[in-house]
Amino acid sequence: MTGRCRPIATAALLAGALAGCGLIPGGRTPERPPRSISPAHPGISRPDTAQCLAGLGATGAAYAPLPDRFHAPGCQAVGSVRLDRLAGDQGEFGLANLGPVTCPVARAFAGWARFGVDRAARQMLGSGLARIETMGSYSCRNVAGTGRLSAHARAEAIDIGAFVLADGRRVSVKAGWNGANDQERAFLRTVHASACKRFGTVLGPAYNAAHADHLHVEPGSGSFCR
Repeated sequence: MTGRCRPIATAALLAGALAGCGLIPGGRTPERPPRSISPAHPGISRPDTAQCLAGLGATGAAYAPLPDRFHAPGCQAVGSVRLDRLAGDQGEFGLANLGPVTCPVARAFAGWARFGVDRAARQMLGSGLARIETMGSYSCRNVAGTGRLSAHARAEAIDIGAFVLADGRRVSVKAGWNGANDQERAFLRTVHASACKRFGTVLGPAYNAAHADHLHVEPGSGSFCR
């Protein structure tokens, strides 16, 4: 599955970074050529960002690096990318409404979408994933009801509203979490639980009314799963 990533430029830089990244469970090296990155984006010159982009490219994601942006105090999108498509076991799936997201979050999201969502959809609902509908990523705002900036203000969080399957079904968090369909309820709780293994904070309808219609995921060193 070659040619998915479209960032332009030095393949040599990625070749070195990719050699140190094993993304596929079991320690296997992904059989994909290294993705190149563009020197036109100053943030990408950092070794940690270059290595992250190599890992993101190895997942099969189609993405584009974005220039660093500094907005209001504390609000920024540094080392971020635009994700266009992600790879599953048997094909690609799209993304809707997703804005800039930092590379580490994009990489974790790509892994969760493939191993935690697409596989769960096939096993539990009998159809692969076609699209993940999000409610955005970057937003310069505070955590609801507080004076503390949200992880969204750093492009480090994604809100997921629904999953569209290859057979046309749409499983939304709002309608499905406590809906009448037992399989969809179980599926949503399964993908929520799998997100907790890849992100430091995962919030859903069981947390509070503000999350009744989406799953919120963000990185972190701890584990806050609600």
